[in-house]
Amino acid sequence: MLLQGKVAAVTGGTRGIGYAIVKRFLEEGAKVALFGSRQETVDQAIAKLKEEGFTENVIGLCPSLTDADAVKEALDKTVAEFGKLDILVNNAGVSARESIYDYKVEDFEKTVDLNLNSVFICCQAAARIMKQQGGGNIINTSSMVSIYGQPSGSAYPASKFAVNGLTKSLARELGKDNIRVNAVAPGVTRTDMVAVLPESVIKPLIATIPLGRVGEPEDVANAFVFLASDMASYVTGEILSVDGAARS
Repeated sequence: MLLQGKVAAVTGGTRGIGYAIVKRFLEEGAKVALFGSRQETVDQAIAKLKEEGFTENVIGLCPSLTDADAVKEALDKTVAEFGKLDILVNNAGVSARESIYDYKVEDFEKTVDLNLNSVFICCQAAARIMKQQGGGNIINTSSMVSIYGQPSGSAYPASKFAVNGLTKSLARELGKDNIRVNAVAPGVTRTDMVAVLPESVIKPLIATIPLGRVGEPEDVANAFVFLASDMASYVTGEILSVDGAARS
């Protein structure tokens, strides 16, 4: 029970990697506020967790993550429900595949708004709570493309490059307040989006991965568990790659 007694808020927690993080945190003894984009998807995620045996220690909220007041209200509700906030996971995000020749400025800005601006907003709100408590732990979801880029959809790797910079900078700034800040950079992972790809697309992807398979959401979630736990008490400012050594 690596997270026994800890309280976490997880954005983008309704499916994929985010849902796996919520589930692993609950398995390790944490109390979790699951954040989603819509009440419908939040309710569905909570219902699924109950079916899997997690009938306690989890609540669902759906604040607009680009609205500072809404984020503060949601985190305040988390503290009111569970008594504190030890861990923030910034997992919500959106991918992009547009060519530079066709990219609309408003679409670029939309990706950056959710993938970067909302991370800053959530970090700021959580840090204010954690400083008053005497410490805490922030973990951001980055991506392997934050290190290597990708051949289209430049807003996505650009936003994740920025998340890495924010992570490293906040680690230096917030260390004095006993707040650790790290990021996890997943590689190709079997999320809903990847699961529907045809074999002709999947096989070339796997060929770039030395471990010979795509990652599972649980593989990534385990990295979050480690960074959230006291085992990582001297780890901050790190971007932890979970990509099977893929380098493409």
